[in-house]
Amino acid sequence: MEREDGPEVDLHVHTTASDGTLELDEVPAAARDAGVETVAVTDHDRIHPGLDAPVTVREGVRLVRGVELRVDAGDLRVDLLGYGVADGTDLDAELDRLQRNRIERARAIVDCVEDELGVALDVDFDDGIGRPHVARAVEASDAPYDYQGAFDRLIGSDCPCYRPREIPTFERGRDLLDEACAVVSVAHPFRYPDVDRALDLAREVGAVERYYPYDRPVPVDEIERVAREAGLVRTGGSDAHDRRLGRAGLAGEEAGAFLARLEG
Repeated sequence: MEREDGPEVDLHVHTTASDGTLELDEVPAAARDAGVETVAVTDHDRIHPGLDAPVTVREGVRLVRGVELRVDAGDLRVDLLGYGVADGTDLDAELDRLQRNRIERARAIVDCVEDELGVALDVDFDDGIGRPHVARAVEASDAPYDYQGAFDRLIGSDCPCYRPREIPTFERGRDLLDEACAVVSVAHPFRYPDVDRALDLAREVGAVERYYPYDRPVPVDEIERVAREAGLVRTGGSDAHDRRLGRAGLAGEEAGAFLARLEG
């Protein structure tokens, strides 16, 4: 759900370090365009290499070094958002391992697509690679599919060229993020098939993504109830993979409470 008054803080933004389209040096201008004062850069399974401290200020915009980590809770796979990532923790080695697996997986997917369609895909097998990179390469090739068609027919989870990737257990991911980050939050709880289970996991990490630009109405009163009962920190963000920051996030007292936790 988006805030009606516009957020000051957008805590869920992706860059070209994973599957976003914004370069890091473009983030401050995109934030100012959206009226956002604080942005968390939360690339998938990767800390942006251009951020050298947990919190920095660039061109008047506060940048929070974050990460979005997919974990396996046994009956549910969820995304955890870590904020204010410190240097020199065990999280670094785990993210390196996950990036190596992402590259291996991408090579296997590309090999399958090329064999399936008889086309050559132009893909750079670098850290941060994911299926969106493959889908963009499919769209740019001689294949008869656009970006969405690549997911629908080739590389989606039930498709012939899908390959799974390695992810840590919820417990390991939680522990690694707890050690490295000032705040850990469960991302977009209403995107999972079992919302109650996702909210139970939010109780365990201490924060929940309260504001998010869902593509359908969601019963946010349930998040509020759980957040009040469990004393959860509220987070929020646009999950931007493009330049459109500020579609969801925090403002006012909620923004202040998050920043105090981040800096405390």
